Amino acid sequence: MPNAAQHASATFTTAYGRPAQGVWSAPGRVNLIGEHTDYNGGLVLPFAIDRRTHCAVGVRDDRILRVRSATVEGETSIAIDDLSPETLSGWAAYPLGVAWALSQGGQSSQGSQGEPGADLSAASGLDIYLTSEVPLGAGLSSSAAIECAVAVALNELWGLGLDRMALARAGRLAENVAVGAPTGIMDQTASLLGEQDHAVFLDCGSETADLVPLHLDREQLTVLVVDTRVRHEHATGGYGDRRASCERGAAELNVPSLRFVEESDLPRAREVLDDETYRRVHHVVTESARVAKTVRTLRDEGPQAIGELLLASHASMRDDFEISVPELDLAVESTMRHGALGARMTGGGFGGSAIALVAADAVEDIAARVTADFAAAGYAEPRCFAVTPSPGAHRDL
Repeated sequence: MPNAAQHASATFTTAYGRPAQGVWSAPGRVNLIGEHTDYNGGLVLPFAIDRRTHCAVGVRDDRILRVRSATVEGETSIAIDDLSPETLSGWAAYPLGVAWALSQGGQSSQGSQGEPGADLSAASGLDIYLTSEVPLGAGLSSSAAIECAVAVALNELWGLGLDRMALARAGRLAENVAVGAPTGIMDQTASLLGEQDHAVFLDCGSETADLVPLHLDREQLTVLVVDTRVRHEHATGGYGDRRASCERGAAELNVPSLRFVEESDLPRAREVLDDETYRRVHHVVTESARVAKTVRTLRDEGPQAIGELLLASHASMRDDFEISVPELDLAVESTMRHGALGARMTGGGFGGSAIALVAADAVEDIAARVTADFAAAGYAEPRCFAVTPSPGAHRDL
């Protein structure tokens, strides 16, 4: 939407009867490679996309937070002093959970306390209105886009002075505790640190990040998203089971997390672990290694050379981690058959989207052929669109 910020401002005025103080936005993300490695302290390589969530905010003269969304009916209202995981529920736990999390301070991926929590004793109440272009449930992190748009808005309006990683930790804490989804810090980091035509190379153990040029424009390539429309929920189901399996594997290998397991340790892991736990561990360890190799390949050879790494990642998620579904497998197979350089599912799995690295001038043709393949298989029509590596969260108006 070319005027998404203006649209968010206008809908705020309609909803609350007064103009907003400003509009902030944050993007969804595509994870180029590195799935389920983040909460294991491993390596990931996401990029921010050109689909954003906008957050229009107006300051109140009391201590009440009110939040509305263009996609959900009704309004949630709560006093700042009453914020807690127990008082938050439903979709409003994402934006209001960030407000609570900012007061709690951050934790590192290893569980140690980070910066102290922000003092909200003088914080003003706010009216918040959210609009979004990020597809819900598509594995493109619509939740982190909400969290990060709200985080940068609150950071400015409340004068908190927190850096981007502190805001990312607050988003993760909101999602883990207020929402109840056991995700890592990758999504929030990509949404906050993204830059045009760059991926974010994040070490989730040390929580340090580096930008990696993608050179997609130079190579006349683009990333095609195939949203299968198979929806998933991270707060329930298999995602939590996979995380628990990884934690069990680390405990049985006597390491704090799978970050401390190298590929050379896998033969011993096979002897120690049951078959299912071993396969989960095998995916995480080899996936982190694939991320590191992808970064080296991008820097040394460019994006034309990473296709096999993307395919190996998908095979590992399908066979070892068992988080793919038939629609995702078909999306990968179909895009490759019709000319993609590489493809993989992206996101937490059990539905959502696949991505394919394709020639920029072949997007429409490949999308049409994938759609036809889905119809032939009896699946619902996928939503296919290209995404561009884009800037992270910022103020728009």
